[in-house]
Amino acid sequence: MTVLPDDGLSLAAEFPDATHEQWQRLVEGVLRKSGKEVSGGAAEDALSTTLQDGLITRPLYTAPEKAPDTGFPGSAPFVRGGRAEGNAVGGWGVRQRHLGTDPVRVNEAVLADLENGVTSLWLVLGRGGLPVDGLARALEGVYLDLAPVTLDAGAEHAEAATAFLELCAARGTAPADVRARLGADPLGHEARTGEALDTAAAVALARTAAEGFPQVRAVTVDALPYHEAGGSAAEELGLSLATGVAYLRALTGGGLSTEAALGQLEFRYAATADQFLTIAKLRAARRLWARVAEASGAPEAGAQRQHVVTSPVMTTRRDPWVNMLRATVACMAAGVGGADAVTVLPFDHALGLPDAFARRIARNTSTILVEESHLARVIDPAGGSYYVERLTDELAHAAWAFFQTVEKAGGQAAALRSGLVAERLAATWAERSQKLARRREPITGVSEFPLLSEKPVVREPAPPAPSGGLPRVRRDEAYEVLRARSDAHLAATGARPRIFLAALGPAAAHTARATFASNLFQAGGVEPVHDPVSVTPETAAAAYAASGADGTAVLCSSDALYAEQAAAVAAALRAAGATTVFLAGKPGTAEEAVDAYVFAGCDAVAVLSRVLDRMGVTS
Repeated sequence: MTVLPDDGLSLAAEFPDATHEQWQRLVEGVLRKSGKEVSGGAAEDALSTTLQDGLITRPLYTAPEKAPDTGFPGSAPFVRGGRAEGNAVGGWGVRQRHLGTDPVRVNEAVLADLENGVTSLWLVLGRGGLPVDGLARALEGVYLDLAPVTLDAGAEHAEAATAFLELCAARGTAPADVRARLGADPLGHEARTGEALDTAAAVALARTAAEGFPQVRAVTVDALPYHEAGGSAAEELGLSLATGVAYLRALTGGGLSTEAALGQLEFRYAATADQFLTIAKLRAARRLWARVAEASGAPEAGAQRQHVVTSPVMTTRRDPWVNMLRATVACMAAGVGGADAVTVLPFDHALGLPDAFARRIARNTSTILVEESHLARVIDPAGGSYYVERLTDELAHAAWAFFQTVEKAGGQAAALRSGLVAERLAATWAERSQKLARRREPITGVSEFPLLSEKPVVREPAPPAPSGGLPRVRRDEAYEVLRARSDAHLAATGARPRIFLAALGPAAAHTARATFASNLFQAGGVEPVHDPVSVTPETAAAAYAASGADGTAVLCSSDALYAEQAAAVAAALRAAGATTVFLAGKPGTAEEAVDAYVFAGCDAVAVLSRVLDRMGVTS
């Protein structure tokens, strides 16, 4: 008899390690039961998922034979964090965004936020925001040596920065105590508006900050315009690198040392509900910027400072409450990824000016994750994960390749003006739009599990956002167009457009497809109506007439029952007035009996648009 060591944890040591090949054989057996005859690496490929940028998520990761050195937090290449202590001392900065034109109301919101957990402010000024001359009133009662302020003034960045520094002086705040981000970002402004700005003002601000304000960074590298135009993670990173390099050249050309120039930059990225991709993106961003700093001769000054914002692209207008969940996952990913400051956009961000409740939920999201979930206690908690490390490495290479493409085109300014950036991002968004339309990328509350009876959430309109450059896209936009048509029909007639679900046979035969069809049509604002009893060829006409459907029906059942009843039921529905009959299932089941099919992977947006057209529901 073998005597086990008395440590209580050695049982697994008595069994041999499983091999990768043994796992593959188990996968082969499972796939064989589903009708897929694949083996070895092909079996593993069958379970893999292709992401944007040519990245692939594998079903299983093991220790790599070779992996890049990720170093330690606070030292090059800064993958594990830009500071040695990371966020372990006090958590990441909670930076609330304030968008409004009335200085008094902005001040009320600012003070409420600072009293309830927010650690820094992000003020939108100039066109589409607070007037620069209202800055002093908006910051009344704010201790400028305690609460860092980030300015976002677009073309008016010089005026806003000057007004802020004069305000600090007037209130007696010592230059060494001023903590701010002045937000000069001429290339970001050009991406937003198409208006080219000279970098001279940004360089002058950076020199002022470097010479007398040790806790001030003058220049922002904002990657949100590229994310909001539909760019992928690698494109967002590549364009932020190209922008940062352009600013680095301008600042050193304006008299700053490389170390001083690097110290004047803060980078802004988007965090999405894809938590692993967000974590990898922030880690890769630091590695890439460290490589730029190394090539510039200042490797130890290459710690990238990151301000991360929950994605506006993922924020929905329908069922906006779900945005709280998306923002929580995104905020968690930003914190785990090592962000220095995080802005959680309020759940009603896409609807107008957020109310006090929405701002409260936004700021408390970070508080819960830091204070109750303790996510900041460990520096780089995802470090060492085979998946995260490999994804970080692959994303860094994809982003670097795109950065090189932009540099070969003459740099960021030239790439913007030539159309290279717009064309690349448009192509990426078009590809993603197809996945959204086919519900391969589901949107909870919009394309999946929509609630037609939901009462609309109404907010005061926000000031118009700067435009004229790259577009701003949203994942829900195609479905929002369809839902708006349904809303107009409801307002005009008192009812939403209706489709009749003709369920055939017992519940076991039709439940899955009826649920699928109901979910799909509601995504376009079409209300599904079905008879409580399964229809037959004899009862179909009466059931359809009683449903109040607007000329459209969909058959829901098993393939076997389709073969037996689909033709007869479809004929009865047409006789009762249905002009379009769909079938929930793959094409080939009853071609002559129906007009079209709805199935997993079909173009839901095209189907729904056609249905609304047939029903006479106009735009």
